[in-house]
Amino acid sequence: MGVLCDYFHAADRATAVELAIGPDGDWLSGTSLEDTGADWIDAKGIDPDVVLAQLVAFVEGAASGASVNGGPADGPELVWPDVPYPRGGFEEPGSPWNTGLILQQLPDRWRDLLAALPEDAVPGVAARWSGIEELRFADPRDAEDAVVTFVRLADRARATGAHLYCRCCV
Repeated sequence: MGVLCDYFHAADRATAVELAIGPDGDWLSGTSLEDTGADWIDAKGIDPDVVLAQLVAFVEGAASGASVNGGPADGPELVWPDVPYPRGGFEEPGSPWNTGLILQQLPDRWRDLLAALPEDAVPGVAARWSGIEELRFADPRDAEDAVVTFVRLADRARATGAHLYCRCCV
C-alpha cells in the first residue's frame, strides 16, 4: 500500500478543502485537483511529515550554511478531517476518517524557504535529499527536477499570498 500526495496552493483553508476534498468537505462529491483548476503537483510518495520535511531542512541548511539533520521543528497541520477524532473513531460508518484521505496545511515558513532557494543551490540540496532512506530517485537529475518542481510551486504560492497544502490518500 502506498501514499499518494498532491501539493497545491490556495488562499485559505476553506478554499483548500473545497478544492481537495469537495464542497463543505463532502468527499463523495469531490472532483480532482486538475478538474478544479488548482495549481498543483503530483508528488506520489513524497509525504509532508517526513520526506518533504527533510527537503525543507536541507533547504534551510543551504540558506544558513549550517549542516541540518532531521526535519524542521515546525510541521504540517491537519485541516481535514476535523479533529478531534469522531466519537466511535475509525469504526463509525460514514466517518471521513475511513476515507484514507487527509488534507494538511504546510507552514508558510516552509513555502518561503522553498521559494527562496537559489537555482545554484538546487544540485547540492537535491543530492542530500536523494540520499534519505525514505525516497528513491532514478538519478541525480530526477532529484533536481523534483526540488525545482517544489520550489516553483512554493514561489507561485508566495507570489499570490497563498498557502501550501498537501492532500494525501492512503
